[in-house]
Amino acid sequence: MCGISGEVRFDRSEPSLEFVQTANQIQWPRGPDSGGLYQQDNVVFGHRRLMIMDLSDASRQPLYEAGLGLLVSFNGAIYNYRELRQELEAKGYQFYSDGDAEVVLKAYHAWRKDCFSRFNGMFAIAVWDREAGELVLARDRLGIKPLYYEQQGDRVRFASSLIPLAKAPDSQAAISPESLNFYLNFHSVVPAPRTLFEGIRRVQPGTLQIWNAQGQAREERYWNLVMGPQDGDQGRSESEWMDLLHESLLDAVKARNVAAVDVGVLLSGGVDSSLLVGLLAEFKTTPIETFSIGFESAGGEKGDEFQYSDLIARHYNTRHHRMRISERELLDALPKAIEAMSEPMVSHDCVAFYLLAQEVRKHCRVVQSGQGADEVFGGYHWYPPLQGSADPVASYRQAFFDRSYEEYQQTVGTNWLAGDMAGDFLKDEFGRAEAEDPVDKALRLDTTVMLVDDPVKRVDNMTMAAGLEARVPFLDHRLVELAGRMPASLKVREGGKWILKETARRVIPHEVIDRPKGYFPVPGLKYLRGDSLDYVASALGSDRARERGLFNPDYVSHLLKDPEAHITPLRGSKLWQLALLEIWLQTHDF
Repeated sequence: MCGISGEVRFDRSEPSLEFVQTANQIQWPRGPDSGGLYQQDNVVFGHRRLMIMDLSDASRQPLYEAGLGLLVSFNGAIYNYRELRQELEAKGYQFYSDGDAEVVLKAYHAWRKDCFSRFNGMFAIAVWDREAGELVLARDRLGIKPLYYEQQGDRVRFASSLIPLAKAPDSQAAISPESLNFYLNFHSVVPAPRTLFEGIRRVQPGTLQIWNAQGQAREERYWNLVMGPQDGDQGRSESEWMDLLHESLLDAVKARNVAAVDVGVLLSGGVDSSLLVGLLAEFKTTPIETFSIGFESAGGEKGDEFQYSDLIARHYNTRHHRMRISERELLDALPKAIEAMSEPMVSHDCVAFYLLAQEVRKHCRVVQSGQGADEVFGGYHWYPPLQGSADPVASYRQAFFDRSYEEYQQTVGTNWLAGDMAGDFLKDEFGRAEAEDPVDKALRLDTTVMLVDDPVKRVDNMTMAAGLEARVPFLDHRLVELAGRMPASLKVREGGKWILKETARRVIPHEVIDRPKGYFPVPGLKYLRGDSLDYVASALGSDRARERGLFNPDYVSHLLKDPEAHITPLRGSKLWQLALLEIWLQTHDF
């Protein structure tokens, strides 16, 4: 796991070493083990390295091989790199390292753009083809690894974080009113290729962004999630689907145990993370390291799920580590967690993941995490009602959107008003041909958009801030494709995730499966009181906030009078959503 950056000048002028050096410095936590920089003519690539697959210097990056004319900077993990290496060796390629980065470079030389479809893993990859004068940026199918870029004329820059691009003195980054509309409505998700800033884009999941020798850009999609049965799926019994699911889950977990270092598990106590522990126990011969976190209760809401994580830890005799965080510790860590965000992320559990990652990094470098199961297997409350809805778009919007368009108009300052961007986007996504069933339409949207830019981005940013690699087995693309083929009814039955829960009964104790649905609770940021309320009031009332004018002062005052009366359908604080954005902007001096 690493941080990448680079600049290419298609006018053949000298690239900015300063930009890449600064990017390496900003992205140091993503790769604290070593840093590298390679310049040749009009190209410079940078890299920060976290050693996981190969612990030797032979896998240092950027990786340049003169004989092949290729320069690569790579962030991520290719779980099937050993199998690919064998194929490449059979073709005559020689290897000098034991890592996946060299496999990426030589796979690109052997198969060109087709190589990305061969990779099973999470990745953000930059390739410079010296002979063709071509730059290729590639992102994994589910967008697990981030990749940002900015083009100004004949210059293209890229990085693993938005911050180096936006902070460059000559950047044209400016807050986009349209993206602000998404942030305030679509649960703080700004869908790729957009970012919060005009001028800075994200490579979309499953997509290549390519520039030819003249600096002309094009986009090519190499993977697309299609929902619905395929040939041979008709007539499958529930038991047959469970057999396929169990096999696919086990394969995904095994693949993500590939490393030259120990792999632990973030154990929340829910079905998903507990299932990862149970599957690991089926083949792992050494003790499993597990990690849990809890917070002080607030508003009558419990702040931990230790009852269930402890049950799993005892059942599998794991080496369990448990953290309980006070409100004071929570507030003290918030500025660091916000600084670690490449984009503003409103979910309360960002600080939980930040604190947990800092502790986990003391014990291991890699963890498996259960993100994605709810989106892939239909675990959220808004899926079942879509089955009989006369207007699925309206049903989804009512359950998921943070506020109505009318309330949005009252929320922002006059200069920041935009059309109903999020609403139009939702209609377009539900109109796509890749899914027919309304539930499948929502699952596809959430898996390929919401999941990418909320839970997955949150986990990547917070774990990478500690130099910790997080792997997400539920987002193995083969598992996601299998789930997409399953009838929606098997996923949303009995409140959701039925097929996954029934398969889990083969593996883990039923007490964890039959418990009420939980989530990563951080009550102190949902029920803003005392020091927490003072913290957000100070940010929104600051001179910088008033000068920026993003939000209507009357609306802000209305929220401050009674924060707990203004909770979103997804149980978030509307006040915290506004404050988090302003605090993030101030933290990074925007």
